[in-house]
Amino acid sequence: MSDATDILPGPIRQIAYVVRDLDATMQSWCKVGVGPWFTMRNLEQKNCRYRGRHCEPTISIGFANSGPLQVELIQQHDGGASIYREFLDAGREGFHQLAWWTEDFDGLMKEAEAAYWPVVFSGDGNGVANFAYFELDTTISTVVEVMELNDSTRALAETVAKGAEQWDGVTDPVRSLI
Repeated sequence: MSDATDILPGPIRQIAYVVRDLDATMQSWCKVGVGPWFTMRNLEQKNCRYRGRHCEPTISIGFANSGPLQVELIQQHDGGASIYREFLDAGREGFHQLAWWTEDFDGLMKEAEAAYWPVVFSGDGNGVANFAYFELDTTISTVVEVMELNDSTRALAETVAKGAEQWDGVTDPVRSLI
């Protein structure tokens, strides 16, 4: 397996947690000064692949920033197979993945394939942005995610970062994106 620094583009951009209760977890993060949270609820993730098989998990997600680092919270609502359900069914909850963002998603995927990185979960974000999760080194992270950085994902990242910069720690701690 190649050294990940030869493939992963730049710094870690996001840390993500798989949770059972999105609202309670966002409230806990707000108590330590991380917010506001920008949410997308009950998203039916179409066109996903989990360990080689088609899947369509329904999830809610929240995004906030702590400095330049984005924090993502993911709650799966259904019992269908996915990387999130696998984590929860193993009795786990909490830290799940580190994420990098790339403008050249296809190029990175070719490099990852050449390095024999196993893709365990992937999708196209319902046509918004491609993503892939790899199992690399579980002493660092359960999985490593690579997300396509395009106009839509860049706008989302900018909205979340600006919200954190301007947040007073009290007003509108949870905001809906859709």
